[in-house]
Amino acid sequence: MNFRPRQKEEPEINLIPFIDVLLVVLIFLMLSTTYSKFTEMQLKLPVADTDAQRDYAREVIVSVSSDGRYMINKAPVNGRGVETLSQALSGSARAGKDTVVIISADASAAHQAVITVMEAARRAGLTQITFASQSSAQAGGR
Repeated sequence: MNFRPRQKEEPEINLIPFIDVLLVVLIFLMLSTTYSKFTEMQLKLPVADTDAQRDYAREVIVSVSSDGRYMINKAPVNGRGVETLSQALSGSARAGKDTVVIISADASAAHQAVITVMEAARRAGLTQITFASQSSAQAGGR
């Protein structure tokens, strides 16, 4: 039996792994935190209807009938050629190259008539083209 008093060992805390873990957590928080910018003035912006916000000056509506006739902004176009249509589109594009061409073609219109409008818009320098359609609920009511 060993009755000698043992020397008490002081508990030792190793700080190196603790510091490593804290640095990793700090880096993670720095990378994942998003900083929001606060403005100096608090503004309350005006409210408007969506129809009022539309920029009608930037739109040119080209209607294509089932027999291949064209109308630009409800004005008939004389002729069915690409050059005639291109000149009419250039005259109607008040916003220049930022004008959006909306093609509203009849469901039974020839494919070539729609392609003619697209080619005329390209020649007029108008690159933003979209197509108008109606929902199935509107079509059922006809």
